[in-house]
Amino acid sequence: MKNYPNAVVAQAPQANLTSARRAGRTTLCRRICALLVLVMACALAASAQVTSGNVRGIVTDPNGAVVPNAKVTITEKSTNVSQTTQTTGSGEYEFKNLLPADDYSISIEVQGFKTTTLNDVRVQLNQTTDVPAQLQIGQVGETVEVTAGGAELVDTTTQNLAKSFSARQVVELAQTSTGLGVYNLALIAPNVSSTGGVGVGSGGSVGGQRPRNNNFVVDGIDNNDKVNTGPLVYISPETISEFTLLSNQYSAEFARSTGGQFIIATKSGTNEFHGTAFFFGRNRKLDAIDTLNKQPGNVFVRDPSQVNEAAGITRQPRADYFRTGGNVGGPVLKNRLFFFGSYERIGQGQAAGTSFFSPTAAGYAQLATIPNVRPAILNLVRQFVPAASSFAGTISVGGQDIPVGSISLPAPQFIINKNYVANIDWTQSSTTQHRFRFNKNDFSATDIAATLPQFFTVIPLKQVLFSYTNIHTFTPSLTNETRLAFRRSNIDYPVPGIAFPLSGFDAFPNVTVDELGFSIGPDPNAPQFTIENNYQVIDNLTWLKGNHSMKFGGDFRKLISPQRFVQRERGDYDYANLETLLFDRAPDTLGERNVGGNTYYGDQRLFFAFFQDDWRYRPNLTFNLGLNYAYQEIPFGAKQQELNAVSSVPGVLEFHRPRAQKKNFAPRVGFAYSPNYTEGWLGRLFGAQGKTSIRAGFSMAYDVIFDNIYTLSSPPQFQQTIDVQGNETNFLASGGIRNVVGGTLDAASARSVTGTFIPDQQVPYSVTYTGSIQRQFLKDWSVELRYLGTRGIHLLTQNRLNRAERISNTDFVPTFLSAPSASVLASLDTLQAIRARHPAFVPQYVTAGFSVPTAANGGAPPNIVAFLSNGNSTYHGASAALTHRFTRGFQMTAAYTWSHLIDDTTAEVFSTVLSPRRVEDFQNLRRERADSALDHRHRFVTSGLYELPYFNKSQNHLVRLLLGGFNFAGTLTFESGEKAAVRSGVDSNLNGDAAGDRTIINVNGARNIFSPVCAIGRNGQCILVDPNGEFTTNTSIGTITSSPATASARSATVGYLALNPNAQYIQAGAGARSNAARNTLQLPGIRNLDFSVFKNFHITEGKFFQLRADLFNAFNHP
Repeated sequence: MKNYPNAVVAQAPQANLTSARRAGRTTLCRRICALLVLVMACALAASAQVTSGNVRGIVTDPNGAVVPNAKVTITEKSTNVSQTTQTTGSGEYEFKNLLPADDYSISIEVQGFKTTTLNDVRVQLNQTTDVPAQLQIGQVGETVEVTAGGAELVDTTTQNLAKSFSARQVVELAQTSTGLGVYNLALIAPNVSSTGGVGVGSGGSVGGQRPRNNNFVVDGIDNNDKVNTGPLVYISPETISEFTLLSNQYSAEFARSTGGQFIIATKSGTNEFHGTAFFFGRNRKLDAIDTLNKQPGNVFVRDPSQVNEAAGITRQPRADYFRTGGNVGGPVLKNRLFFFGSYERIGQGQAAGTSFFSPTAAGYAQLATIPNVRPAILNLVRQFVPAASSFAGTISVGGQDIPVGSISLPAPQFIINKNYVANIDWTQSSTTQHRFRFNKNDFSATDIAATLPQFFTVIPLKQVLFSYTNIHTFTPSLTNETRLAFRRSNIDYPVPGIAFPLSGFDAFPNVTVDELGFSIGPDPNAPQFTIENNYQVIDNLTWLKGNHSMKFGGDFRKLISPQRFVQRERGDYDYANLETLLFDRAPDTLGERNVGGNTYYGDQRLFFAFFQDDWRYRPNLTFNLGLNYAYQEIPFGAKQQELNAVSSVPGVLEFHRPRAQKKNFAPRVGFAYSPNYTEGWLGRLFGAQGKTSIRAGFSMAYDVIFDNIYTLSSPPQFQQTIDVQGNETNFLASGGIRNVVGGTLDAASARSVTGTFIPDQQVPYSVTYTGSIQRQFLKDWSVELRYLGTRGIHLLTQNRLNRAERISNTDFVPTFLSAPSASVLASLDTLQAIRARHPAFVPQYVTAGFSVPTAANGGAPPNIVAFLSNGNSTYHGASAALTHRFTRGFQMTAAYTWSHLIDDTTAEVFSTVLSPRRVEDFQNLRRERADSALDHRHRFVTSGLYELPYFNKSQNHLVRLLLGGFNFAGTLTFESGEKAAVRSGVDSNLNGDAAGDRTIINVNGARNIFSPVCAIGRNGQCILVDPNGEFTTNTSIGTITSSPATASARSATVGYLALNPNAQYIQAGAGARSNAARNTLQLPGIRNLDFSVFKNFHITEGKFFQLRADLFNAFNHP
């Protein structure tokens, strides 16, 4: 370690890049055969994403002895559909695959006892409701009726961490009509935190897992976007009967994903006709101006009529939102055949704009007279970029001052979505049920990503989701569920049919002039499209044997998914100034095009299987034992890596078909114990059986690898990135970069242009361990104390395999808090000398020929980008939750969570500027371990519904009409802010990437203050380093250079001097060693209230008209 007076230095761990282990090579055929035996020859099956709930209980006599062979009948009152079973030898009964509802009744009959009827039993999605019954001695003809009490407050049979939301909560809580819709409700649950846009994915961070790790299911159908993850098909809140979140710890039947299971069941018909017509509207007159936009300088709207630079936004821009539609359900044949249908239309209109500079009419005329200005290029600019009508300044072209002005063009965005739902439920007999579900979306939006309106297009998106479910009861103890499903999604980002006016172009490129801020051409990411066809077959078999409730199942999916997303497919030609473009020189900021094959095929097969045994060892003690298996085939497009086999170098990189893992078995074990104390202090603490539940569990779960990491990893024989070479002239006149892949590549040429690598599959997985205690008190209240811990293993990280730091822990450019002496400066090595001692590329790759400058790569060896499964995370969370089930017009829940999440990476692709997608040192992942960007240490949320009881039964009709029928709903959230990585904005460690380079921490500096630095040469001259890594003169420190710094002057740097020595964060200049950890800057927290007020005007019994007001962020907190 070097020692310099007043220098801030840092030491980092040595390189420690863990290579991915290869999966086992047992054949897939043998594994599938073994699993089919395990599931007792059921149809090809899966992780059984169920669409229903269960009821289970024990029947006892007055002395507590179990009652075998009792007849138990459950009936849903709204449909009069019933099922019958018998208690086992251990007195147990169970009903599976019940549609969620709160109006079930259970009747129990056995000789020598009175018939007992339990009313108001609620069945919740993906949960087992425990309904024990104690019979009274008497005759069967005598009846005893008991009210079960609605939703279960204490789970006494499973270790599952579940949070369910009824249809009323889904519709009445305001947050379900914005953003992610119903999935926003997950943020009410304990151990779930917001993501703040960190990382791609949806639904929040559940138990410390990345948002990509969540699983989305609708009516038992996979509803995951295989490209980017997250929900794919939109589901209207008006069509949802229940939404359930399962957090980390759940049954083995859920074999996909490691985070939350977001499960939706849609509505069905009943014996009574029911329906709703609705209209929701929002516009700018109802919106408050955001607090940040009120501040001077914080202006995010480009319409000058709405902006005052000194005061911020003076009035809201257009923001119209309308959601209208209706639904109806009822019987086709009473007690047998039911239907539910829905239509919804969403329309949005938002004001936007685009601003840039362009020559005035006089400026265009003057340009035409300048020598070396190419008329064809000038005509290109003039054709698409209108002349400015007012003068704002001048730019230099060919030594002449050209007048330019500002132009603002409108870019309104419109979005329309039409949603159709049709559900059919047919009870063929007491042993056979059929369920049909259909959902369709027809979506379109304006693509305004281009600068100029003539390049705007319409994005069409069409989606269909269909399933058929058959439930057949063979015997009272044996039930089978089979589901066939199909889902299709097709989205297209087209380019307009505008021909490029110069000859030799097969596509319209993007021509950008940084000096003026405009780009001629379509959406830079267009064209692209994604088609996904998902064929799914599911089969589950439930077998009740003694005190064991066993479930076997499997899920087979075939996905066909052609995709097209190629960066710079049409060519990106970025010019620093207008002169370079008009003189038809090569682009000097960026000139790049991806050429070759443009379609990636994500076709693959997935297979999941499971076994679950809920063993009621004692009436108050249940063990939950499970095992699942997950297999994910390598997508067809990723297999094309073998085209680059000629580049393989054993021991370095081998370009074969990536191998899929075939041994991904995941066990689950847990228990639920309900103490039974009726007196003494233990009675006061725990209560009788069913009042308290002590639960714990351990589980493993595997995630999936999404297509987004494969789509840009094509081999060079199929696709190449071509960069502009040198200072070409007549660049556009010659056709720019042609869409031609070089001929057959020999080994050396192929290695020199290889820029991607796909390792053998190593699927991310998690380990979860939980413990909790639930206690019911009074009649309708419960409290839960919970600990949840998770570990994420083999998480995906983005890496550049061949790049190395060009500094070390002992050899770097020092940074000083005060000016060093001349003798110190004379003793220091220059940046150029330090750089020369450290190779830019890892030697083994250079030796193998991968990172060698050649003609094939234009003298610029590519980075070899790979997504490795070497990331890790650790989460500890403690929570306390209070619940009041819906009774007497009131329902509420409140939860506080303390948690700590540590990881080494949070996002694997660009999704936020707060947390980089790439690490600082590609060869040292351990240095990244720190508090996660998703680490929200404290979170409190409370939510509730309340029906104001006053005046509803007033004898005065006018009083009842005006003052009665008021309801309230709301959600209040407090959450610690996320954490951000403070970065220097320069490539500090000289590894060719500035994305992850952090700052230097001054431990004695003022908190949250940042200081730039100036570069010092041996002569004492000080040059300021700007955030873009360039150098400009600084007039306040040391000797001043008389001209802008050159590359040679930058290389002569021997140290850096902090301009503010009292700052906490000091910029790390090129060649400096940072010492800051990831995510050290604590950002402000969240304080948010979403609140709704309802007024119901009752027309007749069961018919009413409702007025509603929703307030999002009611107090306008920033």
